[in-house]
Amino acid sequence: MSKSNSNSKDFLRTIVEEDLKSGKYKEVVTRFPPEPNGFPHIGHAKSIVINFGIARDYHGHCNLRMDDTNPTKEDTKYVEALKDAVEWLGFDFDNNVHFTSDYFPKIYDYAIQLIKMGKAYVDSTNEEEMRELRGTVTEAGKRSKYADRSVEENLDLFERMKKGEFKDGEHVLRAKIDMSAANMKMRDPLLYRIRHAHHFRAGDAWSIYPMYDFAHCLADYIEGVSHSICTLEFENNRDIYNWVLDTLGLGSISPRPYQHEFARLGINYTVMSKRKLLELVEGGQVSGWDDPRLPTIAGYKRRGYTPESILNFCDGIGIAKANSMVDVAQLEFSIRDDLNTKVPRVLCVLDPLKVTIVNYEGSEEIEASYYPHDIPKEGSRKLPFSKEIYIERDDFMEHPPKGYFRLTPEQPVRLRHAYIITCKEVIKDANGKIVEIKAEYHPDSKSGSNDTSGIKVKSAIQWVDANEAKKVEVRLYDRLFKEEAPEGLEDINPDSLKVIKNALIEPAVIRDKPDERFQFERQGYFYADPIDYSDEHPVFNKIVGLKDSWGKKKKVTQSVSQTQAKKEQIDGEVVAMSEAQQALFDKYTSELGLNSEVANTLARDEKLSSFYEEALAVFNSPVALANIVSNDVARELKEKQVNELKFSAKQIAELIKMVDDKTISSKIAKQVFEEMTQTGKNPTQIVEDKGLVQISDPSKISPIIDEIIAKNPDNVAKFKAGNTKLLGFFVGQVLKATGGKANPKVVNELVARKLK
Repeated sequence: MSKSNSNSKDFLRTIVEEDLKSGKYKEVVTRFPPEPNGFPHIGHAKSIVINFGIARDYHGHCNLRMDDTNPTKEDTKYVEALKDAVEWLGFDFDNNVHFTSDYFPKIYDYAIQLIKMGKAYVDSTNEEEMRELRGTVTEAGKRSKYADRSVEENLDLFERMKKGEFKDGEHVLRAKIDMSAANMKMRDPLLYRIRHAHHFRAGDAWSIYPMYDFAHCLADYIEGVSHSICTLEFENNRDIYNWVLDTLGLGSISPRPYQHEFARLGINYTVMSKRKLLELVEGGQVSGWDDPRLPTIAGYKRRGYTPESILNFCDGIGIAKANSMVDVAQLEFSIRDDLNTKVPRVLCVLDPLKVTIVNYEGSEEIEASYYPHDIPKEGSRKLPFSKEIYIERDDFMEHPPKGYFRLTPEQPVRLRHAYIITCKEVIKDANGKIVEIKAEYHPDSKSGSNDTSGIKVKSAIQWVDANEAKKVEVRLYDRLFKEEAPEGLEDINPDSLKVIKNALIEPAVIRDKPDERFQFERQGYFYADPIDYSDEHPVFNKIVGLKDSWGKKKKVTQSVSQTQAKKEQIDGEVVAMSEAQQALFDKYTSELGLNSEVANTLARDEKLSSFYEEALAVFNSPVALANIVSNDVARELKEKQVNELKFSAKQIAELIKMVDDKTISSKIAKQVFEEMTQTGKNPTQIVEDKGLVQISDPSKISPIIDEIIAKNPDNVAKFKAGNTKLLGFFVGQVLKATGGKANPKVVNELVARKLK
């Protein structure tokens, strides 16, 4: 889909559109050209999204090309990791991987051509002298004495270099350009060097290998690339790119490629140097390239991140011309935002404390929904319940501080989905450690409409049945580095991984197909480890906490005493509220039907709750308004006051009304909201100006679905063979093709019908 009608298109797409409009190219061809010397990371994901995304948007194609010009560091396992990353992110390279090594004979011929033109020579200067002759930024360089060799001598030496007659470093081939050039990369750059090393694809056929700057532009030309999109550090290399193609006259033969640069991705608390990542892997600081703490695609995949969350993150940070640092919290927000409405909520206890309910006999199964009532998904399971259960150890305190709302000797608490219990006795071992709680349950307090007890409690806690719960291993991952700009191993966070061997989980979570994500209530989002999980030994990885806890952790410089009424909130843990906050929380959950996470966010923040109440007075849609205020508006208010916002509560209410009326989709609403934050325009005006009204007419959506199905026969075959998860792929492609305007419900129904 062309983005020519979008006012928010990035500068790269603007260039592409201008080139197509002028007739410079008939087809858009991009390429993603990584060096296969390590596993791809989140920075590569951005490049994948840009290159494959632009090709898709303008009906072109993108080549996956391995820049395998350095035989000493490359390996087939890295090729496979790169292929997997592209496929996992949802892009198609037609099962055709290109390799620069396939072009070695042609690149060699181009080098011969430059020698014959007097534009390249074999230099025998040693590395140290070559560096001295290069000059400085303020002082011109001096050309090597070997630059005066005749064409015949250069051809002879270069041929012998190819045959392997010389040692590594004895000779190099250089371009003959300008030793006084302001751009020092143009001071007779190297084109070939001698490497007596086995190449993982070419074997021992070559003793010389082209430099990146020489091979890159020629591989682009050979493949018919139109737009060679690189990161900003290659900006100065563009002059070499152009010199090689222009000197060889390749632009006069057919349309030649041009290089364009964008800012590479930098994320705080992260390293993305492949050299440093390799050091971590080889040094044993992590378990491998797919360690869930690494910023590699394999690491995110194993940790439980979704492709959608990575794509949304890349879309959200945009494409810039200047380098900047992105807060890793933005990436963590993307996975939370993606999982929030997708994954089932279940009960897990990480640090079990036994509770015996002395007045309960027998057992029962409690019907419990997997999803809060404000999420449009269905699904439930039966929770086994008996007189012996386990609760989280932190959810009981014998001598609580003021404002502690969980179970105490004087204070009852609700068991999530079940009954209210009251502590009757505390059992301790010889060392004074609490080992068991004797409690009574209130039979008339069952959760939901069956609660006629009249007992008021201030929180609900997770629990599992002692007889039916399953033992699991839980791996709690945190950021690998403790410093915002890590330098080396000394900055590694010693608490980046905590392994809990004896956590307990409700039995419905243990399934034959563990490839599923869950929200462990009040703990975070978790994923069954795709490698170590088994029925006998279930293992779950923590994907991300319920809230951004890192900033809060940094501010806590000393332990909080039990006598303090106010405590830091860590990873969504229920902590003390003021009476006013508690009143709001009760109102939001009981009267307005908000889930506890959203209600907690709003109740604790006076700016947010006031904004929410003002919007609610304009349009009565409690759940939808609460979601946008607690997420999107909250993000804007992190560093601003309400009076500094460019939009008002009334405009937010108007935006949500359009969603509720199905005038626009939820996805389009996000786009409209972003425009509101920048311009302050009325949402109705934005929708009208940009033509963003939701498409619900099946006759308009069906042809788009037919086209996408026709373009993806392999995925159609996989779906019909039983891979029903691909339904989401097709739905996503339709939504992308319509710019998010298509009604998701209609698309789901039509796609499912057409794929039968």
